[in-house]
Amino acid sequence: MATRGRKPFANRKAAFQNPTEEKGVHPTILKQARKTGQLNLSGRNLSTVPDTVWRLNLDVPEEARDVSLDNTDERWWEQTELTKLILASNLLTEISQEISNFQALSVLDIHDNRLESLPQSIRELENLVKLDVSRNKLKELPESVTYLRNLRSLHVEYNELVRVSEGIGHLDKLEDLDLSNNQLSELPPQVGHLYHVLKFNVSNNRLSSLPPEIGSMNALKCLDVTHNQLTHLPEDLGNLPNLEQLYLRHNQLSGIPLLKNCKNLKEIHLGNNQIRKITAEHLQHLESVTVLDIRDNKISELPEEITCLSGLQRLDLTNNDLTGLPFVLGTITSLKSIVLDGNPMKSIRRDIIMRGTVELKKYLCSRIEDPQPVEPTNKGIQNGGDTGIVGGSGEGLKAHDIQQSKSLDYSNKKATAVPDDIWEVAMKAGVTSVNLSKNQFTDLPSNLILLESTLKEFNFGFNKLTKLNPDISLFLRLTTLDLRNNGLSDLPRDMESLQDMREIVLSCNRFTTLPSSLYEMKKLEIIFADNNKITTIDAAGFKNLPMLATLDLQNNNIDQVPPELGNCTQIKSLLLNGNAFRNPRPAILTKGTLALLEYLRSRIVS
Repeated sequence: MATRGRKPFANRKAAFQNPTEEKGVHPTILKQARKTGQLNLSGRNLSTVPDTVWRLNLDVPEEARDVSLDNTDERWWEQTELTKLILASNLLTEISQEISNFQALSVLDIHDNRLESLPQSIRELENLVKLDVSRNKLKELPESVTYLRNLRSLHVEYNELVRVSEGIGHLDKLEDLDLSNNQLSELPPQVGHLYHVLKFNVSNNRLSSLPPEIGSMNALKCLDVTHNQLTHLPEDLGNLPNLEQLYLRHNQLSGIPLLKNCKNLKEIHLGNNQIRKITAEHLQHLESVTVLDIRDNKISELPEEITCLSGLQRLDLTNNDLTGLPFVLGTITSLKSIVLDGNPMKSIRRDIIMRGTVELKKYLCSRIEDPQPVEPTNKGIQNGGDTGIVGGSGEGLKAHDIQQSKSLDYSNKKATAVPDDIWEVAMKAGVTSVNLSKNQFTDLPSNLILLESTLKEFNFGFNKLTKLNPDISLFLRLTTLDLRNNGLSDLPRDMESLQDMREIVLSCNRFTTLPSSLYEMKKLEIIFADNNKITTIDAAGFKNLPMLATLDLQNNNIDQVPPELGNCTQIKSLLLNGNAFRNPRPAILTKGTLALLEYLRSRIVS
């Protein structure tokens, strides 16, 4: 046979394979890198970087050695210097000293490898702007890195750092510094020389204090020291004029910092500490704050000076020792979310808290005593004669009261109609709130249409409705609608036009499913649908309501809770007790809304 005396090729493909390709880098990739100045070798399971990579711009490429000089398509000598090198997500244990060959390099990404050190020659990369060495095994920030004077972004998170070189202060052009998830017990004072850093993350370390020099980082906008062991903060922290976000959660702080000169501060996150008291002195410097998170502390009282935070939008007081709230809290017009779960509230009824932030603020405002009552006036009142009573002397109302309060309360009268003169006064007064509850109405009063342009709150509970008139959809300014204790099983589809609706009460009716029109009301914050006959939960529908904070579906016939409901993280109060489902178990329900949503998400099949 022709092959006698020879060993046949075990792998014909290997016989013609380029030696460079065997090491994980195809010549075509290197060729492209010479043209573009960028080389991405991430996710290739490389344990070493081939020498051909380090000599990318020095050696004559293999494919060009027999190329004619007349071939303008292969002018390999007109190559672009490498400016971006990505070696992330490999198995590298070292980087060659020859990295200094890439003098033009501006981006070096070697995150997610097994590096325990960096080459000294890295200091020669004078044009390096971004360096990412995160998710490696570095035990200290190499001194060579501190010579990279043009560096603007340095990520060293998820290593094993126990110290940071004092030379870090030489990186005076740095704007983004991430040292999170290491083992640092202290920071060098030289961090105060980083005058241009905008974002500084040292979360998840072992810091028990911060150097006072941190107050010199004048450009700092975001400081994250979450998950450390801080017991106190330096006064100099209050000297950061551009600070916007301060994260101090999961430490051992006993008080909040005095931030006298942080005039641009927008968010303070102080949850999971040991704070017992907030003083007026602390609050008076926080006028620009929009988010105040002081959950999971030991605060027993909130001072009235909370109103100093005139732009406050979210206040998280979860799991403290509060028994009440200052009534003036309700006067902060910008406040959209107050979270109170896990507090031993005594002065505010639970049902008021469960109605959500809007109703809670109304309640607080109603308890404020006004030292200067509005003087009586009969301007605009044309009915009632000398007595000022409209609707008859027996069941009549004071026209003056309607005028002053801009509200019409004709409740608990067993009525089937409202006298015409009352409607006339209400229209002229521009009434915004109407209460017709606890009567005998079977339909909307025809004269209600007179308030079409002003009505915002309408209580029609405890009547005898079996069907709601579609005309309700004409009241476009309506924000609150109470239909509890009727005989309703559906709502008009046209109600989707009520785009200002924030709260709807459907408790104690005959609904078997929630009406589809609700899912189109994008500003809806509160839904009470307890004590009905609802059998299913439309998780996708609730996900479509970005502002939904309170959802009460207690005492229905729900036999299954969809795991996707866990994705509705905008919900702060979810009540599901008294239904037919077996999962989630009662033990999960009692843990509160956050735990319940997390449990549901864990059951989503990916």
